[in-house]
Amino acid sequence: MIRRLGALPRDAFHLGLMLALTFSTGVIDAVGYLGLDRVFTGNMTGNVVVLGMALVGGTGLPVLGPLLALVGFMAGAAFGGRMLKSAGPGWTARTTVLFTIVGVLMLGVAALLLAIEEDVSPPLRVTVTTVLGAAMGIQAATARFIAVKDVTTVVVTSTLTGLAADSVLGSGKGAGSARRTAAVILILAGAFAGGALLKWHLGGGLLLAGSITLAVTLLGALHARHHVPAKDPTEASSIGSHAARA
Repeated sequence: MIRRLGALPRDAFHLGLMLALTFSTGVIDAVGYLGLDRVFTGNMTGNVVVLGMALVGGTGLPVLGPLLALVGFMAGAAFGGRMLKSAGPGWTARTTVLFTIVGVLMLGVAALLLAIEEDVSPPLRVTVTTVLGAAMGIQAATARFIAVKDVTTVVVTSTLTGLAADSVLGSGKGAGSARRTAAVILILAGAFAGGALLKWHLGGGLLLAGSITLAVTLLGALHARHHVPAKDPTEASSIGSHAARA
């Protein structure tokens, strides 16, 4: 089974993994916005907009939560970028470590919330959204390093732009329409799942998202370890050219 996994084309496999993380981002943002005082922990564009409106005053929108989630996201992204600064291309041991941190943080917060029977206090809500923001920053930076085109895992604005611009109503190129459509549908489905799980418990969505992240991490690590580059025509050509030059 592991050999079959390693035989799968790298780009297509990474696309599938990043789409799974896109779904989990939808779950996380639904939990943050609906269950944690209207704070996005993955979609920082939404946080900036909420923060801007909140600063007007009298809107009833939170200021501290979105602000700290934004700071946490940037700190997490900076940490991820620093960790991957000298890493080789593709999925590496550092990629595995970073995604593992994301999954563990999600499951740790989920366990904390599941252990709390009463309403979550405002200080704890802010702490949770800041930690989740940092986790999503790490995820975004790592996904950016893996560089699956049109799939950032945290936002779909650019994805929607490309989808519309290259559609038959736009340029008509249609390139990447399938993956773009899949990303939009999956983040929508994730938000639906996150909202539905809130009816059970605040920690339910985080439990699902953390489990998905760790599953993606395991599959990505196994594929990277057992992948045979020579079976990828592009990689095989690159290896052959390098050998010829040597």
